[in-house]
Amino acid sequence: MSQLFPPGPLVGADALAARLGHPDLVVLDASVGPHRGAARRIPGARVFDLDGAMSDRADPLPHTLPGPEQFARGMRALGVDDRSTVVVHDAAGLHSGARAWWMLRAMGFDRAAVLDGGLPAWTAAGLPTEPADAVAAPRPGSFTARPRPDLIVGLDAVTAALADDAVAVVDARSRERFTGTVEEPRPGLRRGHMPGSVNLPFTEVQADGLMRPEAELRVLLAAVAGPRERLVLSCGSGVTACVLALAADLAGYRDLAVYDGSWSEWGQPSDRPVARGAA
Repeated sequence: MSQLFPPGPLVGADALAARLGHPDLVVLDASVGPHRGAARRIPGARVFDLDGAMSDRADPLPHTLPGPEQFARGMRALGVDDRSTVVVHDAAGLHSGARAWWMLRAMGFDRAAVLDGGLPAWTAAGLPTEPADAVAAPRPGSFTARPRPDLIVGLDAVTAALADDAVAVVDARSRERFTGTVEEPRPGLRRGHMPGSVNLPFTEVQADGLMRPEAELRVLLAAVAGPRERLVLSCGSGVTACVLALAADLAGYRDLAVYDGSWSEWGQPSDRPVARGAA
């Protein structure tokens, strides 16, 4: 992280409140879907628009990582400098904020963390908020993208991972979606999971809206990954897979990647194999 907070990818609400207003701190709201557009927000928070400018708008798949030039433009427009400390969150709790954190990592920026519990934890702590339209446009930042292509992978890489006994492909979707007992929320996608993948719903690495302690995360991940130390995380559209990436990072895993297309790509009608039932 940086000298503003203790080392690690997670920051508590009280720690963030103590640093709010620091000139090197940028707070980003990465809420998606129905959680966007809340009437109140953390003072000074800026919108990291995963549904728009901060995804690759030329890609038909949702929430895909933009190229380094588009990403850098977006971060500069949000006032992020190379020396900034960034804390990301979302209005759902621990959901899409982790996606923004992982995207920053994939673009070579390590001075970022996720607010534990997101906006719900902030408000539950009685911390101040402001009207969502109160912030003025920030001065342009100096952010530099330094891509790490191994952190966000595509179809070929996940296909190879599924055939590699040394890699665990971990699906963050609900058990019902993984086993194919319910329809996918995105129309036209097949039900089920990638053969050889394992399931750890992203909700299970949380308790009472906060990330579980590191010891519990290690147990949960070991139960699905076994002795494998390389993890490729997947979900519906590459968003909640990043919650698992956050949990795995906290648990001590260092060889991590997120499948950007996730089930939005694999689950499309095609000759790619699909399994149903438990892994």
